[in-house]
Amino acid sequence: MNFLQGSQQGRIDHLVAYQVEGGFHLAVNAAEQKTICDLLQPIEDVSHTRDRKRSPPDSACMRGTRREVVQKVGAWSSSCILVDGEPHICWMHGYVGSGKSAISQEICRECELEGRPVASFFFYRNSGDRSRIWRFAPTLADQMAAGVPETAPFVRAAATASPGLKNFSVPVTSVAMQMQRLVYGPFKSAADRGPIGSLAGHPFLIIIDGLDECEDKEEVGDLIDGMLAFFDKNPFIPLRIFITSRVEQHIQSRLNVPGVHLDNLVDHCSDGDIAAFLDVLFQDARRRNLVLQAYARERGEWPTPSEKRKLVEHISGSFIFAWAVFKFVMGSNPANQDPKTPMDRLPLALKMNPGLDGLYMQILARSEHLPHFLDIISTLALLRAPLPTSGIAELLGINTYQGRQCSGGPTSNHPGPWDRRHARRYFAHPRHHVRLYLRFLKCEYELRRRRPGVNIHLSECTPAVTYYRRYSIDHLEDGRHLFEGSEPDSAIRLCRETLSLHPGSPELIHALADAIGFRAGPRTSRPDLEEAISLYREALLLRPSGDEGRWLSLRTLGDALMYHYTVTRTMSDLEEAIDLCREALTLRPSPHPDRWESLHSLATALLFCHHHTGTMADLEEGISLQREALDLRSSPHSVRSISLVSLGNALLDRSKRTESLPDLEEAVALHREALNLRQSPHPDRPISLNTLGNALLERYRRTGSMSDLEESISLCREALDLHPSPHTYRSLSLSHLGNALLDRYRRTGALADIEEATSLYREALDLHPSPHTYRFLSLNQLGNALLDRYQRTGTIADLEEAISLYREALGLQSSPHPDRSTLLSNLANALFDRYLRTGTMADLEEAISLYRETLGLRPSPHLERSLSLHNLGISTPGSLSAYRNHG
Repeated sequence: MNFLQGSQQGRIDHLVAYQVEGGFHLAVNAAEQKTICDLLQPIEDVSHTRDRKRSPPDSACMRGTRREVVQKVGAWSSSCILVDGEPHICWMHGYVGSGKSAISQEICRECELEGRPVASFFFYRNSGDRSRIWRFAPTLADQMAAGVPETAPFVRAAATASPGLKNFSVPVTSVAMQMQRLVYGPFKSAADRGPIGSLAGHPFLIIIDGLDECEDKEEVGDLIDGMLAFFDKNPFIPLRIFITSRVEQHIQSRLNVPGVHLDNLVDHCSDGDIAAFLDVLFQDARRRNLVLQAYARERGEWPTPSEKRKLVEHISGSFIFAWAVFKFVMGSNPANQDPKTPMDRLPLALKMNPGLDGLYMQILARSEHLPHFLDIISTLALLRAPLPTSGIAELLGINTYQGRQCSGGPTSNHPGPWDRRHARRYFAHPRHHVRLYLRFLKCEYELRRRRPGVNIHLSECTPAVTYYRRYSIDHLEDGRHLFEGSEPDSAIRLCRETLSLHPGSPELIHALADAIGFRAGPRTSRPDLEEAISLYREALLLRPSGDEGRWLSLRTLGDALMYHYTVTRTMSDLEEAIDLCREALTLRPSPHPDRWESLHSLATALLFCHHHTGTMADLEEGISLQREALDLRSSPHSVRSISLVSLGNALLDRSKRTESLPDLEEAVALHREALNLRQSPHPDRPISLNTLGNALLERYRRTGSMSDLEESISLCREALDLHPSPHTYRSLSLSHLGNALLDRYRRTGALADIEEATSLYREALDLHPSPHTYRFLSLNQLGNALLDRYQRTGTIADLEEAISLYREALGLQSSPHPDRSTLLSNLANALFDRYLRTGTMADLEEAISLYRETLGLRPSPHLERSLSLHNLGISTPGSLSAYRNHG
């Protein structure tokens, strides 16, 4: 029977065929049928052969330009290893727009023309795997096996023996080990057999372009270290590596060594190259533009030699600026019926600022009349990774041609969100994150609606949905305080409707939990928070051990339980969160790129546990984990400031427990570094202002340094200015500034400080209505200020209000809350003061009872036990008369 009759495009996997008649036997192993590409799963759009229009950078040298530098690199790359003694590695560095990628592309092109094999990897920022390092080595190995067939058996053997080397889809192997096993080792094995015929006597060339655009800076350092070590051990290996990047510390510190040839591209950006570049552009424009043709017939050559010379001088060696200037000169603005010809715009181009901000403004102005212009450029500015124009159109619900008109090409290359000062009317407001998040949900819903009940693989998704599944949570986080009206409800409704089309999908259950959890956040809605936790649990159950989504479910459920703990102070929440975070950490061993998140979550849970129980082991482990997390985020990593603040806060806690001045000094230093990384208008700058202010206030209390106190007040004032009402964190800034002013009042006696502190604490209390989690804190702080003011002015109303506030705060914190002993002591002090004022014995008896309870909560060696003993001692009848006489 012919099972394949009538079939088209049929395929048979895992074929094993046997024919025994005549003694012939054929057995084909399924694993051996896999190609090297199947084994390695390389990135396909990252080499010099990619479609540059779809996979930027779209860079190439214009004819007649960059010949000197290209020939210089070509001579180095083809020279004999044994004779010439040239270094194996060449690093060409230069600023943005100096043409690094164009030179890399041209060198690859010339190698192809000469029949020399070359492997290449063009990193590109914010482009998924192209901006990460984990698939770098498998991609180079695949190209090497194709270009140098002698290496293919060794590459295949390595990939077959260790499937984890491909680091897909979960990174498990360091880049140094990947390169050794998949690239260096196979190439050396082939070379050890004798001359490699496919190289025709030349070294094999690997080109790594835009290394600074790789997000994994620590791993880039490991890559370079491994590269240098390999060539140090194999000085005669016929292999050369050409690297281009901007000058960044993590690259320069490793490549600026004797074994590397350094080349500054600025030395090669000649006026002659810029002139040749412009000649090509204007010659092409003259062939196409009727206005230029008519002008040339009447007036002669344009631009004139004098005008070209002025342009070249103004451009000062920047190819990206030269291209932008040309686009400006040849462009027009239909919205303003701009009558200017290219000849009219050329003098204006000579006034443009090569700093690019003003240039971008002028370029954008030519398109702002177009429909959906602001939505499109805001989207381009806020996207985490490029989307094709079709994806932007899908996301915004517009036609593709409208997206292409504004974005100017097939992928998003907007200069960035800027701040208001630079962007002015083109500023991408952070609230656009909310709109993007809602639109992503809509795109996912529409895709599911077209295919209900079908498990849709990522490869089958539209561009917008593919992006959503990876980055939606980032937009949700960035817009977390900016939802308005019914927007949170709309997000939840969309998630519920999408889930109804595909019940039981852990991804969709998780997305619904995210939406509900974020609605719970700003108003601390326990029903929402508890529903989110229930959904996270459901998603986790659907992701058993080995499921690639289990780590995310463990981490998000752990974070949600920690937040629930801050609302309920239920210790079981914290204990479960710690267990979940520990399991998540085991799933992200070093050097996994997500290890930082797991370290940070577990450390946070342990520090919460320390605050609740006072257990020093939790604090010590939390500090150790935060140190490891900080080591994984070297400067200038975007989240380094988070680790600095977290470790600084933990060390401050330890310094309070142990009175360690070195811990306090380190905490201050860490918070200063974090603040320096959060220059205005960084959204987290107010947090660092407050944390540094708090650390300086503690150092003032330890050392008495007024400069620390004054700086603390100044920092807290700036933080408060950045948290205008009704900002979610305004109450925190009010409390911090109030604390610093109260300390200055106690030092100087200035009534203005106590009056301002009281006012700030009242506003903070108004922002913490019952049953707000931190209402007890505001009650206690306002009570402290009123008690201080009573002791200064004798106003009995202040004393009565302080007692009332302390009682309410104490009622909110039942035993064994870690802050209960402080509240007990404060209420006892106020009652004792009222007894001294009125002689009411009931106040004295209650004060003594509270002092006794406080002492019971402060066993030795508690730092404040001696204070409790003192307070209880002076309140007993035997000591009271002596206290009165002394007072």
